[in-house]
Amino acid sequence: MKETFQNPILPGFYPDPSICRVEDDYYLVTSTFAYFPGVPIFHSKDLVNWEQIGHVLDRPSQLPLKGAKHSGGIFAPTIRHHNGVFYMITTNVTYGGNFIVTATDPRGPWSDPHYLEAPGIDPSLFFDDDGKAYYTGTRPAPEGEKYSGNWEIWLQEIDIQSFKLVGESYGLWRGALRDVIWPEGPHIYKINGYYYLLISEAGTGHQHAVSVARSEKINGDYTGNPSNPILTHRHFGRDYPVVNVGHCDIVQTQNGEWWAVGLASRIYGGYYRNLGRETFLFPLIWEDGWPIMSPGTGKLEEHYAIPKLPKAETSKVTPSACDHFDSDQLDLEWNFLRTPTEDFYSLKDKEGYLSLKLRPEMISEKVNPSFIGRRQQHIHFSASTVIEFSPKNEFESAGMVVIQSNEYHYTFLLSKLKDDFVIRLTKCEAGEETILQEEKISQEKLYLKIEAEEQNYHFYYSEDSKDYKPLKRNVDGRILSTDVAGGFVGTEIGLYASSNGQESQNNAYFDWFEYVGK
Repeated sequence: MKETFQNPILPGFYPDPSICRVEDDYYLVTSTFAYFPGVPIFHSKDLVNWEQIGHVLDRPSQLPLKGAKHSGGIFAPTIRHHNGVFYMITTNVTYGGNFIVTATDPRGPWSDPHYLEAPGIDPSLFFDDDGKAYYTGTRPAPEGEKYSGNWEIWLQEIDIQSFKLVGESYGLWRGALRDVIWPEGPHIYKINGYYYLLISEAGTGHQHAVSVARSEKINGDYTGNPSNPILTHRHFGRDYPVVNVGHCDIVQTQNGEWWAVGLASRIYGGYYRNLGRETFLFPLIWEDGWPIMSPGTGKLEEHYAIPKLPKAETSKVTPSACDHFDSDQLDLEWNFLRTPTEDFYSLKDKEGYLSLKLRPEMISEKVNPSFIGRRQQHIHFSASTVIEFSPKNEFESAGMVVIQSNEYHYTFLLSKLKDDFVIRLTKCEAGEETILQEEKISQEKLYLKIEAEEQNYHFYYSEDSKDYKPLKRNVDGRILSTDVAGGFVGTEIGLYASSNGQESQNNAYFDWFEYVGK
């Protein structure tokens, strides 16, 4: 019996995957939108088990995100390697547009951005056999948008030394279907004398689909595959457990196999996608000069036979472990909201603790709050921490959050009400805050726990780490799905402190944080 692997290979909010191979090493990047650092980069030997080795955009000079919407910022990166140099090209839709960064070591450091005079989004790079390089992206149709999403895939040569587009630009393709919306995520590959243009179309929602065209010349004419779309789940209905499949990139292994990575979402508790768009892996073969994705079924499967590659260690991307904050820097799964404007956290103020500075910034604003978060990666999970915090007034609060955006989230915070300490659960839906429950507590050290059973989220607290009391159970998690909140991101769980518009000199201290998927 063949050994199999389980999808998704990167569970949780890891959308828009792009992949490249360098000899027998594989590298993969995904979108990050308004989160900082941006564009996590992963390494694998076997395509199944991945380890995050850094972030491509880890300096404020690379990633301005001031005021960005949760689903603003970084869209759809592409990673490529050519002549000893790694290239990552992407779009910052909030500041600067399309840009390239480079590195000789994928772990970094990566360069500051080289901004391009290129309209649109979803850029990709292709290096041809003759030494020329080409930019490919998606832009509004030149005759104007007759309807929303009336865009085209386009190409132009790029001088990879000066990072300037040169020569004429060419409109290549508008997708497989007439009047299709949002042809996007283009990648070009040269295989057996043909240039293949792989795209997604119909938007990144339920109608998402993957199509392919080919040409004997880089600038066209491109002819669509008669079997388009070559991958979609839109015809399976809204009860199918995996939806919105698309945005693929392909790679050939050193053993000659072809594999693809793409995004999809797992729905649960109805048509809700709290985990966001996740990264899946699936096989690809060629027949009659065209790619066949997920041969035999034509749909994205939960299990496939593993690639014919040396087996690597277990994936390090889904840690179910406790972070004791004993290091001198945060682990790579942690991130912030928008570009940090000051040093608001410390791992040195109190040894073995994460310290969060109380600042006026609030998580309900499009700012950089005192927040560190990590992705929700499981339909069932438990997340817990212990906080030591003495609020001085009713404005000061600190604890845990579960967040989809600044307008849709839950805060689970220790605060003060007159002369009493309280633990308070607040729902923010469409920007409106409602206190769901609060209880008086007797001490400043508190154990907090959030558990989820599909769309039921439970909030517990304890004063001794043994006797956990429910503050509130069966809280509706559906507001944490993009199907309610809108946008493109997934749910994050994090630690947070704020003085809610007031100045403060106070800090909150967290001894550890544990996330366990079930």
